[in-house]
Amino acid sequence: MQEQKAIISWKVAGVALGLLLTLATFLVTPLGVSTQFVVTDAIVAHQVAPEATENNAYLNKYGEKDDWGVGYGWMLVFGMFAGGLVTSRLLSKKQPDLDKGSMPKMWEGVFGGSRQKRLAAAFFGGVLLLFGARLAGGCTSGHMISGISQLAVSSFIFGIFTFGSAIAMAHFLYRKRG
Repeated sequence: MQEQKAIISWKVAGVALGLLLTLATFLVTPLGVSTQFVVTDAIVAHQVAPEATENNAYLNKYGEKDDWGVGYGWMLVFGMFAGGLVTSRLLSKKQPDLDKGSMPKMWEGVFGGSRQKRLAAAFFGGVLLLFGARLAGGCTSGHMISGISQLAVSSFIFGIFTFGSAIAMAHFLYRKRG
């Protein structure tokens, strides 16, 4: 497999991310995305079933009228989609030899070449990640970028378990078969 040259150095990207995080924390608040889904759920629940929402300890602490002012959370969510789209366009122009419909060889070797299966696995993996993020009280951007930079012990624990479980799952999924 041919190794491709990085578009941007990981060192430059790391410094840029650190500066962005510092600016975001200074201007608004530490970065985090998963809470925005809960805030939106709670806002809707407060409108549809206010009594049930007030009796739910988890949803009751979210969804107040001023929570709509936390629009930066949805800007981050949409920004991730927009950033992925822009990056894919930039990469396809800088590396035209990349096949846009290609499947990672490891995935294809274990699970076949079905695009639908790959998209379904990515979607359900994202759902599980979001569930785990809320269970842990924050997502990877909130814990591993903002939390670790603020030296939060819970964020270090989250990071260790996230990477540990990802490595274990990769070993399980891509183990030698046969």
